[in-house]
Amino acid sequence: MPIRLHNSLTRSLQELKPLVPGKVTMYHCGPTVYSSPHIGNFRSFLFADVLRRFVEDQGLQVTQVMNVTDVGHLTLDDIEGGEDKMEAASRKTGMTAWDIAKKYEAEFHDCQKKLHFRLPHHMPRATEFVPQMGRIIDDLLQKGIAYQQNGNVYFEVAKFPGYGKLSGKVLEELEAGARVAVNEEKKDPRDFALWKVDPKHQMQWDAPFRGGVRGFPGWHIECSAMSMHYLGPQIDIHTGGEDNMFPHHECEIAQTEAHTHKPFVSIWLHARHLLVDGKKMSKSLGNFFTVEEVLQKGYSGLELRYTLIRVQYRQSLNFTLAGLDEARASIGRVQGCRQRLVRVRDGLERAGGEDLSAAVAAANERFTAVLSDDLNVSEALAVVFDFVGLCNKAAASAAGAKAALAAFARFEDVLGCFGGEPKADATGDAPAELLALLPVRKAAKQAKDFATADRIRDQIAAAGWKIVDTATGARLEKS
Repeated sequence: MPIRLHNSLTRSLQELKPLVPGKVTMYHCGPTVYSSPHIGNFRSFLFADVLRRFVEDQGLQVTQVMNVTDVGHLTLDDIEGGEDKMEAASRKTGMTAWDIAKKYEAEFHDCQKKLHFRLPHHMPRATEFVPQMGRIIDDLLQKGIAYQQNGNVYFEVAKFPGYGKLSGKVLEELEAGARVAVNEEKKDPRDFALWKVDPKHQMQWDAPFRGGVRGFPGWHIECSAMSMHYLGPQIDIHTGGEDNMFPHHECEIAQTEAHTHKPFVSIWLHARHLLVDGKKMSKSLGNFFTVEEVLQKGYSGLELRYTLIRVQYRQSLNFTLAGLDEARASIGRVQGCRQRLVRVRDGLERAGGEDLSAAVAAANERFTAVLSDDLNVSEALAVVFDFVGLCNKAAASAAGAKAALAAFARFEDVLGCFGGEPKADATGDAPAELLALLPVRKAAKQAKDFATADRIRDQIAAAGWKIVDTATGARLEKS
């Protein structure tokens, strides 16, 4: 079944047809490591993770690159103004820009683990690719598409007629936006920086291009250099948040295609912003959450991952704490179903006569269909829960339970939000004081002391567990 994705460049659904048959190249705009990762960042990062998982599920070989921006990202990207975000963080904290990058990159990687990412094949740092950026800048200078003013190097937008084709901004709009802060160095207010000179900037390099002055790279040039290094001049898929579309991705297209004279990206994908309690996330509104802050409230990485992927990437997603509670219940429902199937498969619970093969095939086919239709995760989750309902009602045979568990394993492999296959018996996870009550209850029932047996049942229930009686004895499950 072909995978169709909404290409931001063509504004239409487009079939994924890899440049090299059977192999897909993906580039994802990663974090700017100047502060603790917040949940808004992770909507687009997790979207990219699910996309990669599904493409691999469909038998394609993926090479995935996600960059780490540790220099050059300005605080006012729309007008090429403001401070480098690393420098701004350094000024506020007293730490060096290098130490800030190291600290928050480590935090980001820790969040990736907690949110169960399938790690990208390459996660290059911008600071390690300055020579590659220099080669592109040098080529653009030699072609007359870039120019120097007082050591700063700018891309001359007027010499790239396609500028604006991704964002849909016409030249008049771009000029109007750029007039907010006039830079007399530029030939045109729309021109953007490839290399900047600032003696006060902590992160500096000797210019890696002919006739250059010591300085640091602009944000946009970084992704072009890292993408081409690992994936070549043309790639299949490039993703990011909707805020990356302009100016960042627009500038990536201009400088890369001016350099290579080839179409840069086949399919551009952009995730919508995350809202919190119906509003844009903001510290001033008190609705700003880092990943760690959510986890410290007692929620798991799986629950946060589920909450952030549950809506199709091109639709608005509203984050609430109630939504995390719903995620917890949803994951529990899936795992409870899987646990029962494990017991049937392993002979710990009486098996029925249903093989479930037709239901498994139908669920797998529908799961593939909805994800092939622009990665519709909302519908994919609906498939999972319809399958849960069917399995809970079925009298599965051992073979049927095994087949159903294989389907659940596939759903988990793609979505990554339910956890691994549960144990057949969760009693071992229960508190020792509750486990000690089971033989007491058994003795009470044998003595027909049902009042004591009921009191023990109620005591266990009050602790959040329930007693399940089976042919092999009683066990405890989380209620």
